[in-house]
Amino acid sequence: MTETEASGTAAVEKLPPEEIDRLTDEIIAALKTVYDPEIPADIYELGLIYRIDIKDDRQVDIDMTLTAPGCPVAGEMPGWVENAVNTVPGVIGCRVSMVFDPPWEQSRMSDLARVSLDMW
Repeated sequence: MTETEASGTAAVEKLPPEEIDRLTDEIIAALKTVYDPEIPADIYELGLIYRIDIKDDRQVDIDMTLTAPGCPVAGEMPGWVENAVNTVPGVIGCRVSMVFDPPWEQSRMSDLARVSLDMW
């Protein structure tokens, strides 16, 4: 009996690179459906997503921040992100952690966000 069998947990197979790529693309697409209600750009293009970690068991962990720590939707936004990511086929769950280090700054925005906000 292996240690895994003795502990009662099933071994999780490593996700193939092409599946990680597919999940990553679809997770990013899902994140692009979430908008800061005060800014007409999505949270991904704004640079609010600091980390996306896809585990072999298809659990997704996301570190994100806000444009300002006192953002009025700070309590709601993690739920919006979890809901969006959980719609991606193959994702079994999503956990969102709010981080404020490093603090968000405008240099994190993509060119697309800069164009949509006329910040050139």
